[in-house]
This record gives sequence, structure tokens and C-alpha cells, in this order.
Amino acid sequence: MKYKFNFKKTRFIKEIIEKRFNILIGIIICIFSIVAFRLFTVQLIQNEKYTELALENATNIVDGPSAPRGRIYDRNYNIIVDNIPVKTIYYKKIKGTTVKEEIDLAYKVAEIIEIDYSKLSETNLKEFWLAKYEKEAEKKIKENEWTKYNERKLSDKDIYNLKISRITAEELAEFSELDKETAYIYYLMNNGYSYDEKIIKNEDVTEQEYANISENAEELKGFNTKLDWERSYPYGDTFKTILGKVSSQSQGIPAELKDDYLKKGYSLNDRVGISYLEYQYEDILKGTKPKYKILSDNSYELVEEGKRGNDIVLSIDINLQQELEKILTEEVLATKQEPNTEYYDKSMAVIQDPNTGEILAMAGKQVVKEGNEYKVYDYTPGITTSPVIVGSVVKGASMLVGYNTGNLQIGEKIKDECIKIKDTPEKCSWSKRLGTLDDIKALAQSSNVYQFKIAIRVGGGNYQYNQPLKINEEAFDIYRNMYNSFGLGVETGIDLPVESTGYKGTSTLAGHLLDFVIGQYDTYTPIQLSQYVTTLANGGDRLEPHLLKEVYVSNKEGTLDELKSKTERKVLNKIDTEEKYLNRVKEGFIAVMNGNGLGVGYMGNAPNPAGKTGTSESFYDSDGDGVIDKETVSKTFIGYAPADNPKMSFVVLSPNVSHNYNNSSYSSNVNKRISSRISNKFFELYP
Repeated sequence: MKYKFNFKKTRFIKEIIEKRFNILIGIIICIFSIVAFRLFTVQLIQNEKYTELALENATNIVDGPSAPRGRIYDRNYNIIVDNIPVKTIYYKKIKGTTVKEEIDLAYKVAEIIEIDYSKLSETNLKEFWLAKYEKEAEKKIKENEWTKYNERKLSDKDIYNLKISRITAEELAEFSELDKETAYIYYLMNNGYSYDEKIIKNEDVTEQEYANISENAEELKGFNTKLDWERSYPYGDTFKTILGKVSSQSQGIPAELKDDYLKKGYSLNDRVGISYLEYQYEDILKGTKPKYKILSDNSYELVEEGKRGNDIVLSIDINLQQELEKILTEEVLATKQEPNTEYYDKSMAVIQDPNTGEILAMAGKQVVKEGNEYKVYDYTPGITTSPVIVGSVVKGASMLVGYNTGNLQIGEKIKDECIKIKDTPEKCSWSKRLGTLDDIKALAQSSNVYQFKIAIRVGGGNYQYNQPLKINEEAFDIYRNMYNSFGLGVETGIDLPVESTGYKGTSTLAGHLLDFVIGQYDTYTPIQLSQYVTTLANGGDRLEPHLLKEVYVSNKEGTLDELKSKTERKVLNKIDTEEKYLNRVKEGFIAVMNGNGLGVGYMGNAPNPAGKTGTSESFYDSDGDGVIDKETVSKTFIGYAPADNPKMSFVVLSPNVSHNYNNSSYSSNVNKRISSRISNKFFELYP
């Protein structure tokens, strides 16, 4: 079949192609026009703007060293933590510096400064030998080893280790004292990242050393001086443990805190708070680091000055704190001279404002025998981390359970007589002849039996002498809920990084409920007891205890002018009870301190005191093998004054103060002495 050429169809296709081509040309022209316009705008109209941006992007801006931290004040605005300038000699490697040049620099600096090189290890010395005698070091590798190296059967690290291992003691012995000092300086120059500032000397830098390095900084390229800072403590070791620590210049961020701080944008060589208040308030206390521009010769130009961190004011009265630590130190030492104190080694105390939750003073002191004498060490962290069996001080909370559940009436009288559950020892009060008591006298005389009989009612038990006793397990929850509402057995919320909630017993036997209601089962920390007594003293508000009072913006003058924030009174919960019941317990606590109450004399000359004593059976690991092997007696006291308008509340604990292994019933009055002295000193300072 013959193909017939279609001229009309061909012409139509040609027109379509030409039209599309024209559209494409139009698009290309449009794109080029836009590009040309943008180039015109960038190169001519906005040339200055984009030139600045290009320069900015090409410029490396780096942070300088950590700036000084904020100061810490006590509640009366006495400085208790400050910064002092520290003369520092450092090395910052300049780009292009060779190993030989660094060794020469190290020798020059060794001639200028004296440095303790006692930390120089044999490995450090060998590394210096390799760097100094490079050609001799190469000869220590055998020909067949070089062959294996070239065949990649030995790595650079293998060759290096072979060189190190073959440096002889005789070769190292040829080093003089100057060589060793230089070797240590060389080690410091190369320890860590090459771009970091390396601290060469920052302790006991003399004026002459400081001046010589400064004056010769151009010749000693990379070496220079600066004034750094260290924390200072105008009141010495007072409260120092809780104030916390800051990492050193050489330490930077400790490994255990690395992840936490790096997430916040810190650098590994930053100086940071690593414990207690310095750690807790790092975000406030840390300074703003200076910023530098790196120039082409690897030198620095200051872009932005650093700034000292913000200042904090604590609730602590440093003078009261000093007195508290003095009292505890004297009493723990004196107590070790008394009988039956072989297992006693510490006492702890907390003084609080029950109206605000502010901690006015807190301390713990531990006595340790070293050789033929006793030495006292700080144990203040134990305030939040060392739970103990506290005894009868909890009976105020136990009494409220009886009132709230309708198992105890105000003024109700109960006979104090020993309780005997089948197959268990008798449970009695401290004296077997307390007689018939009402609720006030039961607190004043610390009757255990009064609490036992209420607990049996709460648990729905049917008690008969020397017969089995069953109770509802819910009774434990009822009591624990009340205790928790006072702060016992739960976190108090204190602004410190570590807090224990104590031990919570798991048994629900009837006998253990009876132990629980007199403070002989679960354990509590001193800060929990302090929250408990402040809650009672202020009328039922469980307040969050705190050490931070105020935050001030730092300034160059070092004055507290601009208040940034203030810690407000924080109510965690209110005690769920009627006011008449709470007042009845408070009346019982007043009775403890008067007449025939067991707390008479515990609060010295305090006006209208209220409080509660506690004696508990406790346990001790006498030989440090991790096994409890001794039964001991611990003592506790909680109190507040004046009872009608409290200015203060406080807690004193003395674990393991006595025992019965010497056929003696003697028990030290250390708790009474400490409590009385604390009360007298407080009202002397705050009349």
C-alpha cells in the first residue's frame, strides 16, 4: 500500500512545537531575569549586608573559660561563699607549633617557674623521652617490625607501645631534675584536647613567676597568664558540706555528671557545681562565659565580656549555724566519755521556722576514734539521707488517727497495762505503773499502751490477753496516710539533690501495727521529723522546707540591689482533721514539757515550750560486716516555742546512744543537753 503524505497534519505539529519552544524560551528568559535581579540586589543594593553576613559566618566565635559564680549569703546578708582571684599560668597551643618547639617552650618555662612534678608518672617520662629523642626512638624498632608495619600487620599504636616498652631505666636515669620538671610541663601542655587552655600552674604562683610569663608571652608563644577564681569561705568549714563543691579548673565536668551537663549545652572543661547547693542552684550561680573571636593567627579577640553569676541568699543564719555546730561537736565528744556509748557515734539537729518552712540551721556531727583520740567530722548530709527508728515522737500523729476514726474521744481515759499477744513478748510502756490516763497525760507520760489500744480499735481487733490478735490490714494504710500527711515516710521537697524517704515495713501482723504507732517500725529522716513538727506547730500546714530565700541579679559593684526572685511559703497539704483534735495534740505536747511530763528541761529557758521525747529500740552493725548484730537505744526530741505563737521548731536525733550489754541501764542524756542548749542559744539570738 502506498503511503500518502499529510501536509496539513505536519504543519499542525510544527506549529505546536514552535509554540512550546517559544513558551520554554519565555520561561528561561524569566528565570534569568530573576537571577540577574537577585545578583544585582545582592552585589549592589545589599552588598554591605551580605558582606557582613559572609564575614560573620567565616568567623569562629568561641566561649572563654567559666566566669566567676554568684555569691552565697545567709539570711542576714553575710557573705558565706565568695570568689577570690587566683593567679594562673596557662598554655594554649598556637596553630603550627611543632613538637620540638613545644619541648623548647617547656624548657624555657621550667627555668622561669617552680612546679611540683611529683605526679609525673614513669609513662609520662617515657612519652617525653620519645618526643625529645625521636631519632633514637625510631631505632628501637627492629627491621622485621618495620616490615610488618608496612604490611599493615602492626599498627601505629603497636609501634608506639614497642618504643615505650624498650625505653630503659638507665635512659630515664639520665634525666636531670630540670628535665623532669620540663617533662611534667610538656605533659600538662598536651593533656586533653589540643584547642583547650591547659592549666600549667594555679597554686602558689609568685608575683615574679606571674610577671615573667606575662612579660615574655610573645616569646613563649602559647603561654600566658590570667586571673582565674576559686571559691572562698569566710566562715571556714561552717555549713560547708551543704554549700557544696565546684569542679576545679583541671577537672571540668566529672564523668558521672557529664551527660546531664552536656545536654544543657556545657563544655567538658567547664567548672560546674557538683554537689549540694552549688549543684542544686547551678543555673542561678553559674556565670556567663566571655566570647572570643578566633583570628587568622589562632589568637583571640574579646567580643563579649563574661559576667559573674547571680547571687543567692539562704534561709540559714550563719551565726546560729556556727553555734549549732559548736554544740553538737562538744556534746558528741563529751558523750563518748560516758558508759554504754560504744556504738554511739553521731547526733543531728534541724532548726526551722514553722511559719515559712525556712531552715534556720541544720547540722550533724560524727565522732570517730583515730588512734588514741576522737575526731569529729561533719555529718550534715545525714539530715536528708539517714533514716532512723524515731520512737514516741510520732504519737501526736497516731493520736489524730484515733480521733479521726472515732476510736478515741477527747479526754477519754484508758488503763495503761501490758499487752500480750500469743507467742510474742509483752508490750508495755516505759513504766508498768502509769495507771489510768486521759489523752493529754498519755502524751505527757508517753504511754505506749494508750496507743496500742487505740490501734487495736482502728484495726477492728478483739484483744484478749495472751491470745492471737487479728486486725484489718487497712489499719496500716490509715496510719501511714496520716503520717504521710505530716511528711513522715515521703519526700519533704527540700531543695537539695538527695533525699531518702526511709524504710517502710511490709509485714501486716498485728504486733507490727502496735510497733508502728509508737515509732518502732518504719524509719524517718531528721528532715522528715522537722517537717512533721513544723506542721503541728503552725496549725496543720505541711510546708515545703527550703534553704533558698532570695535570688539577686549580680552587678559589677557586688551589691544586692536588684531582687530577681523570692521563695514563697509553699503549702504541700493541710492535715485532714478537725481543729479541736489538732489543738488537743498540741495541748498534749505542752503537757510533755511541764509538770510530770517527760520533756521537762529539754527546752531550757524557752518561753511556753511544746515538744515530745522519743526513745526507741534500734539496731547496729558493730563490726562493719553488713550484718546487724547489736540491739541499741536511740533518742529523739522534737519541739517548738512559744507554743501559742511559734518562732522556731527543732529536731534532735542521737542514734545508738546506749545499750544493755554491760549489765548497766545507764543511758546518756546527750539529747536533752543538746536540745536545751539549742533552745537557749536560739532565744538568746532571737529574744
